[in-house]
Amino acid sequence: MSIDKVLGKITEYPQTYDPSILVRELRQTNRDSVNLDGDNLPFIGFDTWNAYEVSALTNTGVPVVGVCKIVYNCDSKYIVESKSLKLYFNSFNMDRVGKDPRDVRHVISKTATIDLSKLLETEVKVVMFPSYTAVAPVPVRVTTGQKDLDEFYLTLEEEFLPEKSDVYTETPSLLTVASREPGAGAKTVTKKYHSALLKSNCKVTSQPDWGDIYISITGEVQPEPSSLLKYIISFRDECHFHEEICETVYQRLNTIYQPSGLEVTCLYARRGGIDINPTRVSSADLLPQDLIEVTKMHFKTIKQ
Repeated sequence: MSIDKVLGKITEYPQTYDPSILVRELRQTNRDSVNLDGDNLPFIGFDTWNAYEVSALTNTGVPVVGVCKIVYNCDSKYIVESKSLKLYFNSFNMDRVGKDPRDVRHVISKTATIDLSKLLETEVKVVMFPSYTAVAPVPVRVTTGQKDLDEFYLTLEEEFLPEKSDVYTETPSLLTVASREPGAGAKTVTKKYHSALLKSNCKVTSQPDWGDIYISITGEVQPEPSSLLKYIISFRDECHFHEEICETVYQRLNTIYQPSGLEVTCLYARRGGIDINPTRVSSADLLPQDLIEVTKMHFKTIKQ
């Protein structure tokens, strides 16, 4: 099924449960452009999706609403197309699927797990949470005035907003190396960066996608912060899916700085009732556990 089967098209909402509406897209299509081999990836990671417009009826016709969290591995051959997922979940709206709210959530979780795992040919985990589930804000602290950056995210635009930025297509040559103090030898350090200025556009419709990006780099070489911010800004007019943006950033940083440890996580704002949150890391100990654990509703940014 083509990626543009429903994306960017006027589409009638299904009136009954319909898994055939789901559409998938090959990951490798974009990976080729940044020299990533899907069979030999330099990272591990997951894609976490949250679908906020999920509802069905009990057997007695009472509506049940909730949020579905979907998690699957980045080594899968395919990703699911977001509008088709929105339509898929909306196909449950008028179906009577359980005896009570808990049963309805269980049925939708199980059904979506089966359908998405079949579509993507990989293990997909889905849990439907009640709509009243409490969610904490993302734990980010600005590091202005802190002596040790190792334990904190440095919010780039707080201190390193460039006076001029006019490059809005992905340009890795913007990335430069931070200078060392005179006489300072090579030292492995970990620094963590955050920016709320991530913006890209949908690959098919060109609609804007807004997000926050979190980067952790361990190594003897670190990016010059303002150059890192300029690089993040350079995605502003790029047209890619969320997962592709995350992997491109990872690949560029990994190639240029050759870190011993690297994490890139992008938390995007919802569009069409769904937010998408890819994370790519060099080792399993760097994975953000709350994000990838399907049984927990993870932290949210202000945008989300």
